[in-house]
Amino acid sequence: MNTVAAPQTFDETSLRGFVAQEAALLDERRFDEWLDLFADDGRYWVPLLGRMQQDPHSHNSLAYEDKLLLQLRIERLKDPRAHSQHPPSHCQHVLQAATIERIDVDAGTAMLRTPFLYLEARGEQQLMLAGSYQHMLVRTANGLRIRQKRVDLLGAERALPAVQLFI
Repeated sequence: MNTVAAPQTFDETSLRGFVAQEAALLDERRFDEWLDLFADDGRYWVPLLGRMQQDPHSHNSLAYEDKLLLQLRIERLKDPRAHSQHPPSHCQHVLQAATIERIDVDAGTAMLRTPFLYLEARGEQQLMLAGSYQHMLVRTANGLRIRQKRVDLLGAERALPAVQLFI
């Protein structure tokens, strides 16, 4: 007899905890573990127009990177010859509670929105950015993974200084 497993439901506490853990990995400079949270088809997107931008292809973006490009950025950050990391950059994410916007149990996906403050320090310089994250999470055999992390910055269209780490 062939049986089909019932779709698994999403635990809202686990979804919110996933987003908090993702930010903690960045704050701790555990970039390889952070990258492992992305699905194979995962994307990291920072729209130039913030929430007004509907997709990454109709307008320029501050960043639109697949897993390979994220891996290259991580390798650059870890390279002892990377001038931009002397002294090394450190960051702190301050998150509000994530709001669950949508859950599709049949597709195994969940969408969360999380307002944030991002602080990045390097030497005596400090940068603060604000905005909201939109995480599209997908259930995989290895647990939850990020299909897309969208970073909608407040005032993204203004001239911004170089951000060394991941917002």
